[in-house]
Amino acid sequence: IVGNVFGFKALRALRLEDLRIPNSYIKTFQGPPHGIQVERDKLNKYGRPLLGCTIKPKLGLSAKNYGRAVYECLRGGLDFTKDDENVNSQPFMRWRDRFLFCAEAIYKAQAETGEIKGHYLNATAGTCEEMMKRAACARELGAPIVMHDYLTGGFTANTTLAHYCRDNGLLLHIHRAMHAVIDRQKNHGMHFRVLAKALRLSGGDHIHAGTVVGKLEGEREITLGFVDLLRDDFIEKDRSRGIYFTQDWVSLPGVLPVASGGIHVWHMPALTEIFGDDSVLQFGGGTLGHPWGNAPGAVANRVALEACVQAR
Repeated sequence: IVGNVFGFKALRALRLEDLRIPNSYIKTFQGPPHGIQVERDKLNKYGRPLLGCTIKPKLGLSAKNYGRAVYECLRGGLDFTKDDENVNSQPFMRWRDRFLFCAEAIYKAQAETGEIKGHYLNATAGTCEEMMKRAACARELGAPIVMHDYLTGGFTANTTLAHYCRDNGLLLHIHRAMHAVIDRQKNHGMHFRVLAKALRLSGGDHIHAGTVVGKLEGEREITLGFVDLLRDDFIEKDRSRGIYFTQDWVSLPGVLPVASGGIHVWHMPALTEIFGDDSVLQFGGGTLGHPWGNAPGAVANRVALEACVQAR
């Protein structure tokens, strides 16, 4: 669909807004490794959105200090912490060191809180073989979830990793780094809803979907349109929300949308109303920027979420 035609001289610009995927084609894919309900069962967390935090500063921390930040956030009440997409395997923090310290942080926080915790360990690598090696290491350490940059890594690598995660009981968090290169121009490229549909086929349990209220671009109705495309089994055509075709996912598992980017505790009432229970609310600077430290920042987010849930 988006092949050579985008390079034709006769066309000044071209944009793919949406596509309908036939049922027979969908059935050739496994889709998300586990899906929303299985993830909730694995984590034993129901009736509220999940809470996350991207560890900052994204670059420069040693593996030990990085692990300490992970522990403080999880101990404060968050469900997940996250490697930033730029965190991979740099001289100041090699991937294996980071995995080990993060695993220690997860187990310590779990023992102290009695809740299941996780850290999105970034398995994105220069080759498929290296990516699988990192995913296997995460599994051996008992990590519940790994992460992949699906656009920079490529769909073949992502589908390979999704199959591995399904076979080995790992959840898969998907970061959409590089999406704006493809989808931000209004007259050329493709809309993110097309990339979101492709991701649901390829496989991923979480994907970043904008925030509506944060620092990243995104209109409310359009964002909610592709959020429903990610979560629901059947979506009716609704042009006002950017859904140009009725889509039946033939029981392919759903993907949890992740709200992340410039959000903080004051946005919590709006976020819980916009995204509902089946979502991950991810605060980076909104947790770590707390004047009292990382753990109090995590406590503030958890208390705000519980208050919003009880106030419904």
